[in-house]
Parts: sequence; C-alpha cells; structure tokens
Amino acid sequence: MSKKILLSGVKPTGAPHIGNYFGAMKQFVDLQKDYEGYVFIADYHALNFIQNKDEMEKNIVGVLLDYLAIGLDPKKLTIFKQSDISEHTELAWIFDTLTTMPYLMHAHAFKDAEAKNKEICVGTFNYPMLMAADILLYGPDIVPIGADQKQHVEIARDTAEKFNRIFGETFKLPEPMIMKDMAVVPGIDGKKMSKSYNNHIPLFAEYEEIKRCVMNIVTDSGEGIPKNVYAIHNLFRPASELLPIYESKAGKYKELKEMLIEDIEKFIAPMREKRKEFAKDIPKALKILKEGGEKAKIIASKKMEVVREKVGVKVYEK
Repeated sequence: MSKKILLSGVKPTGAPHIGNYFGAMKQFVDLQKDYEGYVFIADYHALNFIQNKDEMEKNIVGVLLDYLAIGLDPKKLTIFKQSDISEHTELAWIFDTLTTMPYLMHAHAFKDAEAKNKEICVGTFNYPMLMAADILLYGPDIVPIGADQKQHVEIARDTAEKFNRIFGETFKLPEPMIMKDMAVVPGIDGKKMSKSYNNHIPLFAEYEEIKRCVMNIVTDSGEGIPKNVYAIHNLFRPASELLPIYESKAGKYKELKEMLIEDIEKFIAPMREKRKEFAKDIPKALKILKEGGEKAKIIASKKMEVVREKVGVKVYEK
C-alpha cells in the first residue's frame, strides 16, 4: 500500500527561530518516515517581501541548510525550490481565471495589509492562488501547518472543488494537519514569537546569543513561577518533569533562566554544528536541491498535462 502524501514549504525570508521549528519544521522531520513528502522553498512567495538578488540567493541557500540541519532526509522526502517548477505559476494563472476578487479580499494577508493602509501589490493580493497551485500540483493528503495558516489550505480546497466542478474531477482535496498539543510559541516578551516583534530566539543561535535572549525574557516580579520562562522551557522539557523544578525554585528567576539557557544550548548545539558542516560544501547541498526539483518536476508536469487537457488548451496530438 502506497504512503499518503505530505506537502509543506517555507518562505526564504530570513533565519528561522525556535517558534518556526516547534510550530512547523519539527513536524516535517517527525512525519518524513511515514509519508511521501514534498517540502519546498517558496522563493516566488518571498518576492513579495524581498526584492534584492543577493539577499534572495543567500536566504534560499539558508533555508536549504536549515532543512538539512534539522534532519530532513532527501532519501525519505523530496526537497525542492518552487521557482524550479514552472508549473506552479502556470497553474496559479489558471486558478486566477476562476477566482473572484471579492473572494480573495477575505484572505488574511490582504486584510492585514489593507488594515495597515499599505500599498498592496498584486502578488500579495493573489498569492493564495499560487499557494493553492503549490499544494494541489502534488496531490497531498495532508499539509502540516500552524493554526494561523489554516485558511491557506481552505482556499486550496475551495479552488480544487471549483475546478473539479467546472472541468471534471482533477484535484484531490487536501487536509490541514495542525498539531493539537502545540500552542502558539511565545516570544521573550510573552507575545507570539516573531522576527517582526524582535522577540525571538534564533534556531541556530550561538551560546552567547541564547544567553542574551533568555536573560531578556520578561518576568513579573509578582510571579512565583515566571510564566514566560516556563512556557519556553516547556518546549524542551515535559511539564511532568519541569513543573516540580519550577515549584521548588519559585521566585529564583536567574537560576531558572540559567537552567533554560543550558537546555536550549543542549538542544540547539547538534543542529547548529550539523548546519555548519553542510555549509562547508554548498555545491553538494545545492545538488540535493536540484535533484529534488527534477523529481518534483516529473510529478508537476504530469498533473499539468491533465489540467491543460481539461481546460481545452492541449490541441496537439502526441
């Protein structure tokens, strides 16, 4: 019996933090042995945020090294780059022709930009259609996401249903996979961990940077157990082990933070060193990405042949 299919991706918009890891990236690693996986670098999506050649190239390589360092195995899943598969943008255009502007005006990214009175580029407005193409090309059964990303999969499902209704059964309807026991990862200020809030702990941080971040975690002088410190620490140790320690050291914030520093360092250090090893041979890492793209291209090309025939643009005999 063939494995079910998993697909997910990450935009190359900067270095990941521990919130990215526990909120999404860890799932890719945990699930790779049980699913036929496709994990991609969403570089065309990143153009909505980064329009600098050198920065984009650096970030693409950075995400590739991140993937390999956390334990994604190219022998178990396919790692590829979105822009290597032209079928993504081709299918997105077909989806654009089926989708109304009022429907896309409900998308979170558009509403957020509109609320901030930003000049909204077309890429931000219709990026859900490119995301729907990213997903539907590979026929995934599940799409691992954070709870705040659920709308993306819902839009992909709506788009698949509309295409299937108009042109005939073509696309599988994917299901979002949201980790039920994973709350929003808190930052050092207690809000959701985010680079834009500058409250994050980098996933591959060196020891001194970990120390600086942890010592800056906001605590309330009235707390017996510092909730922000505990919430982050709970990512690295189970509550059954952690809570008795915190109860016995109530009010000893410095001591608890020092223990958190050591636990984060113990967790991050092996991945950090592994990333440095991969970074010593970038051509070898890029070969993995290129070969993954070639595998993904075969799947995407076959699906687009079906789509072209269904919409009526395939008029030549083989």
